[in-house]
Amino acid sequence: METNTYLIDFYNQYDEDSRLRSKHGTIEFFTTMHYIQKYLSPGSRILEIGAGTGRYSHALAQQGYTVDAVELVAHNIEMFRKHTLPTEAITIMQGNALNLSAFPDNLYDITLLLGPLYHLYTVTDKRKALQEAIRVTKPGGIVFAAYVISDGCLLDEGFLRNHIDVAQYIKDGLLDADTFAANSAPKDLFELVRKEDIDYLMSVFPITRLHYVATDGCALFMREAIDNMDNDTFQFYLKYHLTTCEREDLTGITSHAVDIFRK
Repeated sequence: METNTYLIDFYNQYDEDSRLRSKHGTIEFFTTMHYIQKYLSPGSRILEIGAGTGRYSHALAQQGYTVDAVELVAHNIEMFRKHTLPTEAITIMQGNALNLSAFPDNLYDITLLLGPLYHLYTVTDKRKALQEAIRVTKPGGIVFAAYVISDGCLLDEGFLRNHIDVAQYIKDGLLDADTFAANSAPKDLFELVRKEDIDYLMSVFPITRLHYVATDGCALFMREAIDNMDNDTFQFYLKYHLTTCEREDLTGITSHAVDIFRK
C-alpha cells in the first residue's frame, strides 16, 4: 500500500498528457504505436493495464478497436473518462496490475502493460503483473511490456542535467559503485532496470520475444534539440529513430523500452 500512496500522490500532480504530447515525448508514443499497428487486425480486442489518462487506449479506440482499460489512480480515471468520445468502444475500471481477476483467461488479442512495471520493485511483483497480462491474452496474442531503463535516465538526469547527484546516489546505495546499476525503492517512484534484468524476469515464461525496442532512444537526452526541430527535420529524425530503435548496440541508451512478445 505504501507504493500505491506514492503513486497516487505523484499522478495527482503529474501531467502525463503533456509529457506524451511534447515533441520529444511523442517519439515514445509514435514508436509504441508503430509496433502496436504491426499486430492489429480487424476485430482485435485490446486490454490496456495501467492506462493512465488513456493516450494509447483512446488512440486505438478511435481507430475502431474495442478497448478495455484498467487504471489504479482515480484522478487518471477521471481524466480518461473526460477524453472518451461517444463513438469509442471503450471501458475503464479501477484495478491493479497484480490482480486482474475481473478478466477471464485468453480474452485479448493485444495486451498493453505500458506503465505498471515502472512502479513494481520486486521480481515477485513484476512476474505477477506479467503473468496476469499473459493469462488474459489469447494464445498467439501479443503483450507489450514497458520499462524505465536506468542508463538513459542516469545520463539525462544525472550527468547532463545534474538533477541527481550521481556520487551521492552511490554513497546512498541507489547505484552500484562498480556497475552503476540502479537499486530503486517505492519512494523513488520509478524502478530503473537494464535489459539483463528484463531477460531474467522473462526467463520463466513460455513466450516468444518478437522485438525489444528502445522506445525513446536519446529523445530525453536530446529533448531541447528535438523540441526545436522544424517539422521536416523532426519527421526525418523520427524515421532515423524507427530504423535504429532495435539495434542491439543502441538499445541500452534509452529512457524507456518495450518488450514485445507472443504468448
